[in-house]
Amino acid sequence: MTEIREQVDDAITIEGGANAEQARQVLRNPRFLSLFGSQILTQVGGNAVLFGLTVTVFGLTDSSTAVSILLLTFLVPAVVFGAVAGVFVDMFDRRQILVWSNFLRAGLYLLLLIFPDQLLVIYVVTALVATLTTFFGPAEAAMIPSVVKREQLLTANSFFILMLQASFVLGFALLGPAAHRFLGMEALVIIVVAAYALAGVLCWTLPAQPAGQMGQASLESARRAIAATFDQLREGLQYIREHHNIFWSLTYLAITASLIGVLGALGPAFAADVLGLEDSDLVVILLPLGAGLVSGIVVLNFIGHRLPRRRLIESGMIGLGLALVILGLAQNLDVLRDGDDISALLVVVVVLAFLAGVFYAFVAVPAQTSLQEELPGDVRGRVFGVLNMLVSLASFVPIIVAGPLADVLSAAAVIIIFAALVMIIGVASIVFAH
Repeated sequence: MTEIREQVDDAITIEGGANAEQARQVLRNPRFLSLFGSQILTQVGGNAVLFGLTVTVFGLTDSSTAVSILLLTFLVPAVVFGAVAGVFVDMFDRRQILVWSNFLRAGLYLLLLIFPDQLLVIYVVTALVATLTTFFGPAEAAMIPSVVKREQLLTANSFFILMLQASFVLGFALLGPAAHRFLGMEALVIIVVAAYALAGVLCWTLPAQPAGQMGQASLESARRAIAATFDQLREGLQYIREHHNIFWSLTYLAITASLIGVLGALGPAFAADVLGLEDSDLVVILLPLGAGLVSGIVVLNFIGHRLPRRRLIESGMIGLGLALVILGLAQNLDVLRDGDDISALLVVVVVLAFLAGVFYAFVAVPAQTSLQEELPGDVRGRVFGVLNMLVSLASFVPIIVAGPLADVLSAAAVIIIFAALVMIIGVASIVFAH
């Protein structure tokens, strides 16, 4: 989610400030293309295999709880290791980190071909891959200044941020569903393994980045990084308590991130139970959701500066909640069904998913902008790091709760419950947040 909001800021800057010739120069840089190509392969491949594993786990267990556990094995390492990953990146050759993290992730995914139906193996592989990704991310970001000129950094970073967003649509909503449905899970894993291996080869062509002085005191650096993280966490919590505007912006981001996590955990069950489709047909929801997100960002570029951000956020939360409540109730509308013909129901689901994506953009982008405006420059970096960690932590709870609750009630019922909570918080914001 953080990447979505950063994308908008940088995309606007590209359109308004960076000239086309500079963009062409960056794209003609072979070292940048190697790093950028590695990002495309790993991000699209990672999202594609995550879709396949989501469907596989649900097919093995017929349990939304099991899918929630899968998502947690994917998310938790980023929080656990995120605080110190950057320190270790500075201790070793960044090129080697990029190369071997790609090769190791490819090797781990090969285990899924050997143990395709072992739930424990799937969880362990996902957790280890997510851990390696936690170290790959900062190494990749730190490598960018080494492959482009200083005046090209804005353009280069904008390309990376835009691709981070596009990779979810390309991987989780397009490649993953298509490959899983027409080629099978085994072929999807082979494609992803090849993508990571090729990404490792591309990173091998990058310039070496020997460890600096920090590498001489690695253990002490790691200890200081962990201690500093807890200090910053306390500082961030104190700042949030003292500034209500920050508290509300954080609440908006955490709630919407949580709702997206719930949709990811319950998506296969929803597709199977509500729509009567194969659980791999989750693309019916994901693709219009992604298209709506992009459309919402485009709309905000035109109207966002003309409207109060708080009103945009509140209307987005209420609209997002309402769209998902109707989505959960759609199966009960007999007028949408004609015997076994569910074409009318599918049309309604696609429209509602698109609108949900639009409203999600209306929440995420203005909330992040408000944080950037209200945080003073001397604490912005520290507090943003804490805020991002808190948003990630806040998204765990609904994912943990949603799966077991859906197994007791239904996926549609749980989506309605969480969507209604989002609407209530939007209304509470109108009443109390001012």
